[in-house]
Amino acid sequence: MASSPSANRAPLSAREYAFLGCTILFWAAFVVLLGKDTSWDFRNYHWYGPYALFNDRLAVDVAVAHLASWYNPYLDVPFYLLAPTLPAWAALACLGAVHGANVVPLYLLARHSLKVPEASLWAGAIAILGLTGAQTLTEMGTTYYDNVMSLFALTGLCILVVKREALREGPLCKAAFIALVAGFVTGCAGGLKLPAMPYCVGFAAALLALGGSWKHIAVRMLAGGIGGVAGVLLFAAPWMFSVYQQTGNPLFPYFNGYWQSPLALPEHYRDLRFVPGYRPVWQQLLFPILFSLDWHVAGDLGFQDIRVAVAYIAVIAVALVWVMRKRNTDSLTFDSAALPILAFATVSYVAWLRIFAIYRYIVALEMLAPLVITTAVGLMPGRRRTRLMALGLIAFAVLVTSRSDFLERAPVDDPYIQVALPPIPRPDRTLVVMTGDAPMGFIATQLPPQIAVLRIDGWMVQPRDGSGLTKQMRSRVAAHLGGGGDIYLIADATDMARARTAVEDYGLMIRLPQCQQFDTNLVGAYQWCPVTRIP
Repeated sequence: MASSPSANRAPLSAREYAFLGCTILFWAAFVVLLGKDTSWDFRNYHWYGPYALFNDRLAVDVAVAHLASWYNPYLDVPFYLLAPTLPAWAALACLGAVHGANVVPLYLLARHSLKVPEASLWAGAIAILGLTGAQTLTEMGTTYYDNVMSLFALTGLCILVVKREALREGPLCKAAFIALVAGFVTGCAGGLKLPAMPYCVGFAAALLALGGSWKHIAVRMLAGGIGGVAGVLLFAAPWMFSVYQQTGNPLFPYFNGYWQSPLALPEHYRDLRFVPGYRPVWQQLLFPILFSLDWHVAGDLGFQDIRVAVAYIAVIAVALVWVMRKRNTDSLTFDSAALPILAFATVSYVAWLRIFAIYRYIVALEMLAPLVITTAVGLMPGRRRTRLMALGLIAFAVLVTSRSDFLERAPVDDPYIQVALPPIPRPDRTLVVMTGDAPMGFIATQLPPQIAVLRIDGWMVQPRDGSGLTKQMRSRVAAHLGGGGDIYLIADATDMARARTAVEDYGLMIRLPQCQQFDTNLVGAYQWCPVTRIP
């Protein structure tokens, strides 16, 4: 299954560089036109996380962003530093450019895989199609960052495909170095965001699928594994160690049934709503088709896109064809590239299915789907013209049936975050409590830094849950009141009934006549209320 010498493409031309540059600039401008991200996650923790990191708020605040208060914030740091420094439009343009940069590995993957005339034109079309997936478009300009993790994952795979000859047959030292670099890039994704770990498993499968002598395979796997672990540890280890020191659980609050941190309940706190492992086998087997028909099956962000389902069916079909030795010798991609691409997509999908099954976590596979479909259909029996027509029809069907549910956006104004909080008479003697499930982490970043914020009620903690966090917060509230301090409540304006119940469980009452409503330059209206002891 050695590849043709023509697999080694010439260096990129000026036209290709212009295409990639213009594509990146287009997405930068597109994101600016969309406006500021006001998604639930951004308001909850993507702004609060780096703020807490730089101001050591883990030792001051409690559960401000629910479970996400303990998420790794390193991924959010660049945008958090850019947004207040640059004009809002420029910060958004930078974010859009990073998201649009996925075109580079997508284009190079296709360019170095396709065995067709005018491969650069095909590669450009496949790369653009990859960037127009429903969830990909939805996440453009947002801080979900699944389309940043895709950049790491696709780049790691791209290195393997572009350098496959050296990895299969080249000097062992060179093969080890390339695998090490590719593994490190992929591992960075897993270190920055744990839901990207399935790509690391898929990367290992792609390394193996490259083939070659047992020496080359062993060296690649070892070097790639070392690089991957290094990438994960670089971005995950410092934060996990810090969280472990604070809580006794490096993944707090997740898997606390194992770590037994006294601050949380002995539960795993995992979101298992979408994992099909708890459903009948037929649902597991048909999962891509099910979430293509109804997005609620695999997440909270609406979309309509059939490309992953088509890729799923195409991979199964080509696997059967390959087993029966009926694959087409006149394939559209080089075998040496087809195998690692199909292995990466297949194994990443299976790992994701077993662990998360939330669709936006496989945005990289949505982007890669057009190339996967091209690779699989290209290996099917039949005349080349028939297969090319089939690909054209599939691309047309994907485009006309896709639908992106764009999230609400805010105007592009400065400062990036602005909260119209009422005056606080004694900030050095003030404690703030939050209640409800509403995302309010971004509001906490606008309070005077001497004010501690305790979310006494939310997804993770409730006033009567008996957790260590709740016991700590009860003690702090009592001590603050005993010392003559002021306590204020921040709650969503539509959720005041729950707020009253929560503070009453703490032996407190809201001074409703003194409540003041305030707003922000994102979304929402919130209440600022003084709180006192129940007589």
